[in-house]
Amino acid sequence: MNTLALAFLILNGVALLALPRRWAALPLLVGACYMTGAQSLDLGPFHFTVVRLLLLVCFIRSLARNERLPGGINGLDLTLLIWGAWLLCSSLFHQPFSEALVFRLGAVYNTLGFYFLIRIFCRNADDMIQLIKLTSFLLVPVALEMINEKLTGRNLFAFFGGVPDDVMVRDGKFRAQGPFGHPILAGTVGALCVPLMIGLWRQHALAAKMGLLACLCMVIASNSSGPLMTVGVSVFALLMWRWQHLTRQLRITAVVGYCLLTLASSRPAYYALLNRIDLTGSSTGWHRAELIRQATDHLDEWWIAGTDYTRHWMPYGVSWSEDHSDITNHYLFYGVWGGLPLMGIFICALWIGFRYVGQSLRLQAEAPIRQRFLIWSLGAGLFAHAVTCISVAYFDQSVIFLYLFLAAIGSLHATLLMETDQEVAAVRDLSIPMGLAVSDLNRSFAVGSAAHSPSRRP
Repeated sequence: MNTLALAFLILNGVALLALPRRWAALPLLVGACYMTGAQSLDLGPFHFTVVRLLLLVCFIRSLARNERLPGGINGLDLTLLIWGAWLLCSSLFHQPFSEALVFRLGAVYNTLGFYFLIRIFCRNADDMIQLIKLTSFLLVPVALEMINEKLTGRNLFAFFGGVPDDVMVRDGKFRAQGPFGHPILAGTVGALCVPLMIGLWRQHALAAKMGLLACLCMVIASNSSGPLMTVGVSVFALLMWRWQHLTRQLRITAVVGYCLLTLASSRPAYYALLNRIDLTGSSTGWHRAELIRQATDHLDEWWIAGTDYTRHWMPYGVSWSEDHSDITNHYLFYGVWGGLPLMGIFICALWIGFRYVGQSLRLQAEAPIRQRFLIWSLGAGLFAHAVTCISVAYFDQSVIFLYLFLAAIGSLHATLLMETDQEVAAVRDLSIPMGLAVSDLNRSFAVGSAAHSPSRRP
């Protein structure tokens, strides 16, 4: 860890301990946006990046201040805890066991640590808006640096290591990546934040405009088809706000349409969907489609708890491993780690997230449209994640933005449930004395009527 990275860590660590709760997510997001994974502190087999060290400071802060989850453990929290438990247990099926366990401990630490800390810091709708505003402002410097990469071919984040100084080139065009591990991931982070910026527009137009411009600049500078498709998916999901009452019918139509496309094609339908997507003239849709087919053909090798060898799945491998192909699919990425159980638990977490968005909208049926649309934008962003996971595997700090969506959705749902329960309890408590007063009034009226009736007169 160099001097600048150490100063960065100390400054953000102090800020984490000093800032009020609603600002506490800021240093974490700063670490995710401005620091590469190469700056780390190694203790034996454990690799503590700057973000991991900031997570540790967050844990200390939460324990010292007795900060807890709003609404307690909910279904989404429990699902992700099960995900982490199975990821650790699946280490028994991988060799060498010690290396597999250490690697998975790091993955669980990153995922659950960031998810639960955002759950703690983002406790209500106001906190969620604050989180989105912080994200919009923090992405502006990243976008400016990526534009500089696009123009000069030099990555300023290379000073911290972990990313190349010379910008990646494809078909004579620079592909900016900023602090992220690949241009596709950099562009994807910008694309996935587009729904949040549009959802924020009616409440904080300036922050929304700045954030949206930064997101689009990141997408364009990355020069990748995937992020452009993610923007398209995000906009489509946002436009469905007008026809939100038809979401069930649309889901059924999509499934039926996919089945019909499969029957009409000589190859699986995902070939037609993935192989033909090329918005930059240099897309690798065939690789993504072929990867799904190979994973299906070799299902017996990985379905129980993952596999340590995928090199024979594709005609080419990756530079960083002799044992693996390029797994550019987040669902299969988890499948290679922990088999169908891990993949299934992750899909279940996404499903619960969508369910919570729907329930939150119903709980906010009487709220202003701008507030309900912001909830819808969270669902649109999660939908964009779900689609993007088919063609992208998050392997660096970009995964933080996936669990940011899930954490915000989980916290908002828990808060709305708590508020509803409190309102019901208040009405119930109020109805008891009102009922007693009405019964007393009726009793008094009955007594008074009896006293003045002719049969009672002497």
